[in-house]
Amino acid sequence: MKRNFLFAWYQTPRGKLLKELETTYLQRSITVSCQQTVLQIGGLGWENEFVDCTLYKHYVVLDAKCLGSDEAKKIKAKAYALPLKNDSIDMIIVPHLLEFDAYRFQTMREIERVLKPEGIVLIINFNPWSIWVRYQFLWEIKMADSLRGHFIGCTRVLDWLKLLNFEVTASSEFFLDAVKTRHGKSIPNNCSFSATAYAIKAIKRRYNLIPLTPVKNGSPRIILANSLNPSAQLNNHD
Repeated sequence: MKRNFLFAWYQTPRGKLLKELETTYLQRSITVSCQQTVLQIGGLGWENEFVDCTLYKHYVVLDAKCLGSDEAKKIKAKAYALPLKNDSIDMIIVPHLLEFDAYRFQTMREIERVLKPEGIVLIINFNPWSIWVRYQFLWEIKMADSLRGHFIGCTRVLDWLKLLNFEVTASSEFFLDAVKTRHGKSIPNNCSFSATAYAIKAIKRRYNLIPLTPVKNGSPRIILANSLNPSAQLNNHD
């Protein structure tokens, strides 16, 4: 499925409402310091509506077609082969990219590689069970590579994050009038049918194995009572 479907959706009345909700959500979700590095994989063209690039000078948009706001720094590259060092990014935002990426799991591996330990990843996808999304997809079938489409459910993304040692901290659902967010253990595996899109926020955990010192099997040592005071033993025998 081509990413042109996303930009066509944003031009519809429901798409404009979703854009407003996602803008507000992203504004609240970028909580890292202005001095930290934030990477957005997949340009939208309206990044200046949810981030001040004059304040976040290390905000970078990576896109294969160099899409993105003029105020943001850009890198032209593929998402599944990030030209970045290991453990170099503090926060990664992936807005509506995985569902249009043929190498989506390799992209997830690259995200885990370049993200610092305790770094944050934020993923936004369409809800595959949404009636309105499916209707728009069939309407704009010329934007797709096939009739099937490649929408990704929330359950699959959660499984990928768990496999890559991420801890999911929050899950949100975008309705046409509000955004519902759940934290901690109350995160559902599936989205409701009325939700247009969903977002998942997770933290990269780095677990270091502590090597165990091998125990040497020696002869057991038995210490008798009063063995440290031989004079007391002699008195007892007398």
